Formats: sequence, structure tokens, C-alpha cells
Amino acid sequence: MKILAVSDMESAALWDHYVPGRLDPYDLILSCGDLKAPYLTFLVTMSHAKLLYVHGNHDGSYDASPPEGCENIDGHLVVADGVRILGLGGSLWYNGGPHQYTEREMQRRIDKLRRAIRKAGGADIVITHAPPRGFGDLDDPAHRGFEAFLGLMDACRPKYLLHGHTHLNYGMKIPRVVRYGETEIVNVMGRCELEWPAPPDRASELTWISRRRERRK
Repeated sequence: MKILAVSDMESAALWDHYVPGRLDPYDLILSCGDLKAPYLTFLVTMSHAKLLYVHGNHDGSYDASPPEGCENIDGHLVVADGVRILGLGGSLWYNGGPHQYTEREMQRRIDKLRRAIRKAGGADIVITHAPPRGFGDLDDPAHRGFEAFLGLMDACRPKYLLHGHTHLNYGMKIPRVVRYGETEIVNVMGRCELEWPAPPDRASELTWISRRRERRK
């Protein structure tokens, strides 16, 4: 199964200069945040894949105009095509903007998912916006990672943690891939591809392991 992960910067090859069929190889699309809603809508419309996303710290506009045809899994654990995926968007609090959390607030979000994690037997992929502390983050308040993600990886041992937020073009020699125990931490900025060993189950539905909140009318 082929997974496309996107974050922070829209790919011209997948949008402005899109060629029909370019998205056909992908079975699942994961967004780590800070992308225009019309871009995500375009990706899910032009592909046969599900698109799951979490919020970046610049995605306040999603509240009024969310990406169409996409699933917001921020704060949830789901199973898509047999892959257990946990979503935790947002960045560390630095100026009070939308989707910013203190360490304590992020830890509380993780704690609320403990039951779902136990029920699912862990998670295969964690998608976040900010990186874990000390693994691809920076020292300024806006781009510091979450220490809470370290304990999360210890608890559910995902194969991948995908994030954005720290741009690889900042000139800080930020690595694309680092490891923490059994987990490969990938800075998705822009786009990257992942291969999952199991074939996709095209007949499967998206299963919500954590309780899905009802949409407000």
C-alpha cells in the first residue's frame, strides 16, 4: 500500500501543474497540517484515496471552511485500510493562536486517547503537526516540539510518526528522518511517500476507535 503524506507547503506538481493520473498510485493520503483547505479538497477529489488530516497552528480557517471530502482525525484514533492511525495536531503554545497547546494540555489530549490505544493494541502511524521534543524541532518557542510525544511513542510504539511545522528550508539542517526507539520520525514538509507492507482493503470503511464527536449543526 502506498501512502502520500503532505504538510506545510502545497506541491506545485500535485496542484498547479497537476497531470491527470498523478495521484492514482496512492491508497491513502495523510495531512500533517498548515495546508490550504482547497488543496486538500483537490487531492481527495483527484484521487481514489481517503484523506485524513490534523490541524496545523495556521489552520484556524478550517473551523469555518474545512477541506471537503476529508476526515479530521485530530484527537482521534482510527483504522484506515487496516492501518491504525492516531492524530494529534497543533503546536506548542507561543502566542495564543488557534490550535496551540501547552505541554500539560497536549498530555491531557493524549491521556484521553489511552483507552482507544489499549483497545486497538497500539498505533501504526501517529500524525502530528509539531515534532517530538529533541527530534527535528528547534529551540525557539514557536517551533519547539512536545515532550509528551516521547511518552506516546513509548506507549504505542508506532512504526512512523509523521509531522510538519519545522520547514526543511529554514536553513537549520533539519533532518528529514530521525529515529526514536522503534519509531521512524519523518518531517513531511511538502510531500513524501511511504510504503506500507499490507495491501489496501478497498472495501474497508474508516473505523473510529475513539469516540467521534458529532458535528455541530
